Amino acid sequence: MTATNGGPTGTRQDTVAAVVRQWQSVHPDLDTAPMEIIGRINRCAALLQQAEDAPLRRAGLSRPEFDLLGALRRTGRELTPSELARETFSSGAAVTKRLKLLTERGLVERRGDSRDRRVAHLRLTDAGRELVDGTLPEQLAYETAVLSGLDPHRRHELASLLGELLSQLEGRLGALRG
Repeated sequence: MTATNGGPTGTRQDTVAAVVRQWQSVHPDLDTAPMEIIGRINRCAALLQQAEDAPLRRAGLSRPEFDLLGALRRTGRELTPSELARETFSSGAAVTKRLKLLTERGLVERRGDSRDRRVAHLRLTDAGRELVDGTLPEQLAYETAVLSGLDPHRRHELASLLGELLSQLEGRLGALRG
């Protein structure tokens, strides 16, 4: 059985397939199979970032800003900037910059620590909570539409495989970098 593009089942003739073919032509002795996964994940991420998130854009938020607000909402408690950085896989500097903007917009408020003035505790304001709760259903509908080309079983399979990969990377990536 073949895909509509003439390749084997499950193989799509996308940009990454062309890149892999080119590398195989230049270096037929190298196993380019990892490119088929890593390259596609990177390409998907780039395309999703380019498309941006329409509901978030309408709410005047970037994805990283929504991630910060979402972390405060889903944890249901105050977080420090360093906890937010861990929750959102962001750098401390990026979190600080985003928090400044979100605080200025009245979506997040800061409370100093009574024992250590260097520590800030952050929480959503009522406006921040309303924005997250109002935007999340629209964002999920948007993401569902983005994935609508895959049948539900395939989406579940993809989520499972990506979860497996992510779990391995979270556990071993530090060792690979060393």
